[in-house]
Amino acid sequence: MGMFTKNAKVEALKQVPLFEGLSKKELTEIANASEDIELEAGATLIKEGGLAREFFVILDGTIEITRGGRHVRTGSAPDFVGEIGLMAHTKRTATVTAKTPVRCFILNSRDFRRTLDDNPAIERKLSRALAERLVALGQDAV
Repeated sequence: MGMFTKNAKVEALKQVPLFEGLSKKELTEIANASEDIELEAGATLIKEGGLAREFFVILDGTIEITRGGRHVRTGSAPDFVGEIGLMAHTKRTATVTAKTPVRCFILNSRDFRRTLDDNPAIERKLSRALAERLVALGQDAV
């Protein structure tokens, strides 16, 4: 049995901009594919330069994000990191470390891809949301 209820996961996923266009049923499908984990203070969730394979939703605790060894920001629950890596298999642009003990749920790219294969409407919505985010970041829409 996991640490978090499906409802708690769905509510947390609603806060992720990439997922904001999904229905409660679609968010539940994503939540169902996730795994609850606990990390000790000092544990590395994401290593800069590594291949993006997981998405983390922090529900308890504090994380620190660094790039090139320099502090970028501190995040506290509820927070999330790594969502773009699920859609675009890229290298990590930052390191994320647990500053305190962290309780979170994780979605790995293999389980996420299986969820998308079973639910093509989710993939269409996420592709559209990703394109909108890129345009909003000032990328050319050509």
